[in-house]
Amino acid sequence: MLTYLINGISLGSVYAIIALGYTMVYGIAKMLNFAHGDVIMVGGYASFCTMTYLGWPPALAVLFSMVVCTILGIVVERLAYKPLRNATSLAVLITAIGVSYFLQNAALLIWTSNPKVFPDIFASIPPLVIGHAEVAADGTQSGGIVISATTLITILVNIAIMVGLTLFTSKTKMGKAMRAVSEDKGAATLMGINVDFTISMTFAIGSGLAAIAGVLLCTAYPNLVPTTGAMPGIKAFVAAVFGGIGSIPGAMLGGILLGVIEIIARALVPSVPSDIFVFAVLIIVLLVKPSGLLGKQIREKV
Repeated sequence: MLTYLINGISLGSVYAIIALGYTMVYGIAKMLNFAHGDVIMVGGYASFCTMTYLGWPPALAVLFSMVVCTILGIVVERLAYKPLRNATSLAVLITAIGVSYFLQNAALLIWTSNPKVFPDIFASIPPLVIGHAEVAADGTQSGGIVISATTLITILVNIAIMVGLTLFTSKTKMGKAMRAVSEDKGAATLMGINVDFTISMTFAIGSGLAAIAGVLLCTAYPNLVPTTGAMPGIKAFVAAVFGGIGSIPGAMLGGILLGVIEIIARALVPSVPSDIFVFAVLIIVLLVKPSGLLGKQIREKV
């Protein structure tokens, strides 16, 4: 059971990193970027191509994918979302779905539907062994606990990103500007804050983090296709709502809980799709606490 818990935390850490993009954009721009999951896919392909075809080292490939996704996030925001700054939520939602399908079909034209096998960038790092464990030739283990390098690094990266992002939003000038725009765009503008630039930087940061999540996801689940980011993106959105959309700690908590639920359900009830339990828990949480676990109920003045 402890192994399932650790694997669940690892998967949930990926969901949490992706959920940050949703929660930051919604918290600051008050819009849902459903194309965020496809940015993950683009990051995976960018890393795959540079490592496989150009022979770049993994660290440089990850950095390149972050640059690509950051630029993509800014371009998408400027072309698709900025003109809809004062539009209805339905218009923004339809546009986000359109951007999502555009990115998927563009990837389909460029890389085709044939799955690409993503390389294990942590293959040279030995696993962490707790207790006395024996690993057979077929990969099965007995006794003790063996934590793979991918699992351990994913969890550590998630913690580092959450701490760094929390410090960024609370200590830096840009972070404080983001919080001000989140509270009141009009008042932020009167205080000299460039609202459009702040929103663009929010998209840039969220998209850069999506690239990291894409690499971690593809390392754990190596098959890379144009729809790779679709379901993880939806689950990450569920995690953001689960924890309280707009809350950075809520994104982390929601992502980890979602990953643990999915892995344990997959292990205990293998005949039933684990997604059923994931969305059932979400429905229960929203019925009990509609604002999410760490979300705050905001009262609007009329």
